[in-house]
Amino acid sequence: MPIDLPKVEAILLAAAEAAAAQTLPLFRTELGIDNKLQSGFDPVTEADRGAETAIRAVIAQAFPDHAIIGEEWGITGEGPFTWIIDPVDGTRAFISGAPVWGTLIGFAQDGVAIAGLMSQPFIGETFWATPAGAFYRRNEQTTPLRTSGRTDLAQAKVFTTTPSLFRTPELMGKWQAVEAATRLQRFGMDCYGYALLAAGHADLVVEPFLNTYDIAALVPIISQAGGAISCWDGSDPTGGGNVVAAATPELLEKALTLINAS
Repeated sequence: MPIDLPKVEAILLAAAEAAAAQTLPLFRTELGIDNKLQSGFDPVTEADRGAETAIRAVIAQAFPDHAIIGEEWGITGEGPFTWIIDPVDGTRAFISGAPVWGTLIGFAQDGVAIAGLMSQPFIGETFWATPAGAFYRRNEQTTPLRTSGRTDLAQAKVFTTTPSLFRTPELMGKWQAVEAATRLQRFGMDCYGYALLAAGHADLVVEPFLNTYDIAALVPIISQAGGAISCWDGSDPTGGGNVVAAATPELLEKALTLINAS
């Protein structure tokens, strides 16, 4: 079934604007925070819920027959085309006033992400991709996205949200192997770390336990920018899982070898 990809691109951008109208007025304000977990802390705010509602409305008007998966409001519809939404990826950053959260909107065909967007509206940055390429926009200036081209693991700059995600001895051993083999590690970036990888400022992102809405939008951005991304077993990461993203296919292979040997 053919799909109008220019229309998909236009809806990604329009939905991001609709989300920003909900998130920006609440960023760095005193807002109510609910906890999704009885044990632990998984925060959600009215910014998350309002942004997803706004995104869903834009998509439903343009593509009423498409399925939608959202972190806050679940799954609606079915079929070969699915929109995958994380309205505020990095809610902890959002409620801390740190501008490294983002709105993620992915578009998948038959379960594989082929287009996606990450918007950081406070900074005014948008990263997006379709099969036509990957792009970056700030201050009305749009340029192509390109990864660093790094192939040497020893020179790589690495992001993960927090080492505490690697919460078993086996997983922590894998993170420690990556840390020992690479040049620099930074934490707390959430989706913004993947965007920086696509823009050439980082070389690896390694994270376990991702949901589909955490990663689907970022898969085409990284791939179309010249990078490579997969689950640790080499499978497509659109559906989530343990994920590694790299600046090049060569670097991805080296990272996978290291992770799976540790």
